[in-house]
Amino acid sequence: MVNDCIDIGLASNVTTLKRLAMLSWPRRRQYGCPDCYKACAVSRAAGILAARKKSLRRGIPTKNPYSLKPQITAYRGFKIKNATLRIPVGKRNFLFVPLISHIVSALSDPALTVRSFTLTPTSLSLCISKEVPEIECADAIGVDRNLRNLAVGNEAGVTHYDLSRTVRIAETTVKVVGSFKRNDSRIRKKIVSKYGRRRRNRTQHLLHNATKRIVTEAHERRQAIVLENIKGIRRLYCKGNGQGPKYRGRMNAWSFGEAQRQLEYKARWVGLPVIRLSRKETRGTSVTCPQCGERLQEDRRIRRKLWCGKCRVVMDRDVVAAINLSRRGRLRFDRSRAKRGLQGRAVETLKRNPTTTVILRADALKPSKQPKTWQNL
Repeated sequence: MVNDCIDIGLASNVTTLKRLAMLSWPRRRQYGCPDCYKACAVSRAAGILAARKKSLRRGIPTKNPYSLKPQITAYRGFKIKNATLRIPVGKRNFLFVPLISHIVSALSDPALTVRSFTLTPTSLSLCISKEVPEIECADAIGVDRNLRNLAVGNEAGVTHYDLSRTVRIAETTVKVVGSFKRNDSRIRKKIVSKYGRRRRNRTQHLLHNATKRIVTEAHERRQAIVLENIKGIRRLYCKGNGQGPKYRGRMNAWSFGEAQRQLEYKARWVGLPVIRLSRKETRGTSVTCPQCGERLQEDRRIRRKLWCGKCRVVMDRDVVAAINLSRRGRLRFDRSRAKRGLQGRAVETLKRNPTTTVILRADALKPSKQPKTWQNL
């Protein structure tokens, strides 16, 4: 059904959902399945056609898209009862799929709502939503993403989460894939896909453990999470920048986007606010002294340490970045500054001032002293 909708969309040069649904309805109505599957089929076809149109607009050559993996998706008509998922198959017939104990315990939360399901020959996926009230945080923590660690904290303290194992996993995968010398594109593609999935799963597991601990501790302390904007950082590690291939490969294998994705969805799931700084606000966070605001100097003997000539102290650059990120994140709530640091908290600024603001003005059109001619009258 999805491929039929794609054929109609390619023949009519249609990518919008409404137009594709109208043109494909005569063919979709011939299928004897429930209407919920017909609506999801045209929605998936519209998404595939929209992605193809976007690739063509960017100048990327694409083939005619088709859905190769059989699957069933529906957002209505199903029901979960007694640890069993009931799926309609047409003519008042149903398919019953038993659920494992972990899914049953997760769905026992009354705040959860099952939105849709996707059934494939080997898996079953449930899409759930949850209404979570946002927590009023009293403080903020900055998250500085690095190649081998995550530095999380503020002025009270900074914690390092070791991620050096992800670098070793990426380097080992490159060596293993490069050791195969057989000149067969089909086998090479299969091997690269296999070890690429293995590398991705192992990296995501390590990031999951670190981000889960970060969000759990922030939720217990009622702290907002501040993230930096490092979009476009891969442009610094392109060919021709005077860097070696090993260094460029190591930096381009950095999973900084996956760490941000996991932090954001886990924080929103428990109601923690996530503050994403702009590029302007992120600039200089790792080279600015958090005590005096002066630019820090780099020590050539100790690469990760920075020295402040005014405060006469040596600080780790990851700790400096985490503290500055937390401070600039709090400035989203309160822009006032003091001589010794920041003033106010998020709750104070949201309450606003109890009295109205007095605006001083002067009427420039009204003279302060009347002319002599007016006095004579």
